[in-house]
Amino acid sequence: MNNKSLSYWAFLGPCLLALFLVLLLPLGYGIYYSFTDFNGFTISTFVGLDNYAKIFSDTQFLNSLWFTAKFSVVAIIGVNVIGMAMALLVTQKMGKISTIFRTIYFMPNLIGGIILGFIWQFVFIKAFSAIGNLTGIELFNGWLSTETTGFWGLVILFLWQMSGYIMIIYISFLNNIPYELMEAAEIDGASAWKKFWKIKFPLIAPAFTISLFLTLSNAFKVYDQNLALTAGGPFGSTEMAAMNIYNTAFKIQDMGYAQSKAIIFLFIIALISVIQIYVTRKRETDL
Repeated sequence: MNNKSLSYWAFLGPCLLALFLVLLLPLGYGIYYSFTDFNGFTISTFVGLDNYAKIFSDTQFLNSLWFTAKFSVVAIIGVNVIGMAMALLVTQKMGKISTIFRTIYFMPNLIGGIILGFIWQFVFIKAFSAIGNLTGIELFNGWLSTETTGFWGLVILFLWQMSGYIMIIYISFLNNIPYELMEAAEIDGASAWKKFWKIKFPLIAPAFTISLFLTLSNAFKVYDQNLALTAGGPFGSTEMAAMNIYNTAFKIQDMGYAQSKAIIFLFIIALISVIQIYVTRKRETDL
């Protein structure tokens, strides 16, 4: 038993140490710094809850939270709908072409967010303007120059990058559905919609829990795409919460205040994630 205990802790110890050094220790320091006027180098005074109180009068940060929330709702719904649609498409009997489509759909996820941002910036500014000039359609002109077009530009970029990744999750669950169930439904004359809604949808309910959690956490934490595509412009109207926290910390050099924003932001994401997992898990049981 002693040998087993020693080997157990020998394997588990490095993991616990890494978890402490990478997650728990920085979190502890972050919480401590949020109660100070830390500027990245020194701490002059302990300000208590002043940093947290200041957040409620910081209109730019509150606007960035609202913008992030709107973006997240649209992005989460869009990614899961598109990811599910692509998964249903590539799991049909199409032979080798199905593998080709899977590869094509997943490829955008392999490209870094900064590179994707610059690619789509070129598309929205240069390519769209050229199309607008040729066709005379005003819709293609002035992209990323307003809050509305900047918002939809970020949504399109996120959908293009994440949909293929979520598709893989749905594919793994769709492939585990027993063939006998689908064959029996087909013999009974069930339509494609009936087979999806009555058989596939209940059986892939756990996939929704995983996919919603991943898209939720990724949508709220978007930074690199935001930086490369709009840089928060025009006039900070498309600045998301992660970028606002970064700018507070490294441009204004107010690390203590930035940490208080980060703690609040972490609490919001954690709360929404817990609620989402609870609701979807309960939905799995009901189904």
